[in-house]
Amino acid sequence: MKRLFLLVGVVALLSSCGVESVWAPDDEVRSKAYRHTGPASLTLITVINNRSGAGGHTGLLINGSQRVVWDPAGTWWSPNAPERNDLHYGMNDRMVGVYVDYHTRETYHTIIQELEVSPEVAELALQEAASFGAVPKASCSLSTSTILSRLPGFESIKVSYFPKKTMEAFAKFPGVKTRKVFDDDPDDNSAKLPAG
Repeated sequence: MKRLFLLVGVVALLSSCGVESVWAPDDEVRSKAYRHTGPASLTLITVINNRSGAGGHTGLLINGSQRVVWDPAGTWWSPNAPERNDLHYGMNDRMVGVYVDYHTRETYHTIIQELEVSPEVAELALQEAASFGAVPKASCSLSTSTILSRLPGFESIKVSYFPKKTMEAFAKFPGVKTRKVFDDDPDDNSAKLPAG
């Protein structure tokens, strides 16, 4: 019971911190829409601190009727990937590479877990992310695990604030392909964002 009250308190505190709402115009989203030719898939992206081993961030690449990245409470952006409340459109291979490179540096590595799913599940994930709304800071894993837990076949995912917990739960699904990305770029990754 104490855990429930603590969780409710944390959610209330985060909700009061303010959420940055971003809403790209329809024509921008339409012009940058990208349909990847590969199979429908969900790719969990987890950023891990190289010193502590703790999870630093969670994102979800969704390949459905188009390929998008759910980057809740994230700081990454690109004019080539218009955003609507933490959902970025136009995620072609180049943009996915830029996204991973932005998060991977001397202090963090990135774990990429890809899982093929049915087109229906991918489309539902896209709809869930599009309707979720902007996410408060420190809630990247909470929002991503919530979206995943709502999908058919993913009900076993426990909603968690901790990126590593979400990553470990996702790893249990048969067929997950995992790779790790390391980089020795400086910790200050602001130069990887467009000026403006």
